[in-house]
Amino acid sequence: MSTGKLYLIPSPISEEIKTIPQQVIDIVNSLETFIVEDEKTARHFLKKIGIKVPINTLQFHLLNEHTKADEIAALLTPLKKGYSVGIISDAGCPAIADPGAELIKLAHKENIEVIPLAGPSSVLLALMASGLNGQSFCFAGYLPKERSERIKKLRKLEHAAMVKNQTQIFIEAPYRNHHVLEDALNTCDNNTMLCIACDISSKEEFIRTMTIREWKKNIPHIEKKPTVFLIGK
Repeated sequence: MSTGKLYLIPSPISEEIKTIPQQVIDIVNSLETFIVEDEKTARHFLKKIGIKVPINTLQFHLLNEHTKADEIAALLTPLKKGYSVGIISDAGCPAIADPGAELIKLAHKENIEVIPLAGPSSVLLALMASGLNGQSFCFAGYLPKERSERIKKLRKLEHAAMVKNQTQIFIEAPYRNHHVLEDALNTCDNNTMLCIACDISSKEEFIRTMTIREWKKNIPHIEKKPTVFLIGK
């Protein structure tokens, strides 16, 4: 028996993104099983794009930070039985700053075809708009929660940005944005370039690249707002 296909389904990163590629809508309408971070959010997304299948007939399986390692393999069961499955991110692209990578790795080991679909990624949109090096870049994900470790990480990222001319990209939980920005301003050299990309694609979108020195004079209010930070030269 042939296996199903694992589709990676992106979702909007703000309410202002109204257009979803028709390919995504068509594939979503062909599926009956979805792997999601949050079922309520996934249902809302499916209703918004006008899914034709009654939602109460669909199957949802959770994959988030609470999913145990030994539970991930079981999520491939429908695929092994020949049914195609979609992974839906809460916002943006699955497996990029989102759960899903481990499941996708297992899918490859089982020779299950993995198909990424086009959609918005806050990380790539921020890089595009930053003016920093888009030929060489590194996404570092979330920084350490503990302040001393976070400062060490910021120094390492800045060093890599300067020595390699490699844009360093990182994110933080919105309620910790202020702490990260404060540490960056106090840790990095005044001439280091910092891009702050906040509320991307929304009406309140704010994307600006300046030196650390300039940011110290114009500290933005980004608390509790989805933000991508980029360091470069």
